Amino acid sequence: MDQNVVFVIQEKIKRTIENLEKNNIKGYFVQNEEEACSKIKELIPEGSTVAVGGSMTLFEIGAIDLLRNGKYNFLDRYEAGLTAEQMKEIHRKAFFADAYLTSSNAVTEEGELYNGDGTGNRVAAMIYGPDKVIVVVGFNKIVKDLNEAISRVENLAAPANTKRLSRRTPCTKTGYCMDCDSPERICNDYVLIKKQNTPGRIHVIIINKELGY
Repeated sequence: MDQNVVFVIQEKIKRTIENLEKNNIKGYFVQNEEEACSKIKELIPEGSTVAVGGSMTLFEIGAIDLLRNGKYNFLDRYEAGLTAEQMKEIHRKAFFADAYLTSSNAVTEEGELYNGDGTGNRVAAMIYGPDKVIVVVGFNKIVKDLNEAISRVENLAAPANTKRLSRRTPCTKTGYCMDCDSPERICNDYVLIKKQNTPGRIHVIIINKELGY
């Protein structure tokens, strides 16, 4: 990558982490997937009960495999053959987890987390319940402000995820949000996390790569 572009990206990341800290959210910058997993292991003691939100980023960095290594009590929402009732139970147990791993649809340079969710289980756990929330993102998810965060969800994250999930929604045809009434709509709950009352509860790991949607 051109070094001048690298400079711009790194300054953006620096501003974002500084503002996350001002909002009582811990921020970290790591270079790659291996460093991200090392930071996760540092933040989550072995033996902890851990749950995850739906995230392609966690698969891409190897975090799901890490949690499946037998050293954690992993509430595995991706276990093959789960029934709808079993999945619902995992989502409920996530509120009592020691740690909750997920990604974010967008992180603003102002130090905010913005997410659109289908059933609300992911954003609900980010807001309340687990003692520790670890959010893992590639630098591509950093945006200037809330307006850009909303645009990112509507014009990238939502259509890409509906396409991945083979949902029958208009955005799988147009590539952008149509604010549809489809029964298979995945955008129902929109949450902006601006600040935290509990310092150090939320941790954001920014990876120096483009990852996830």
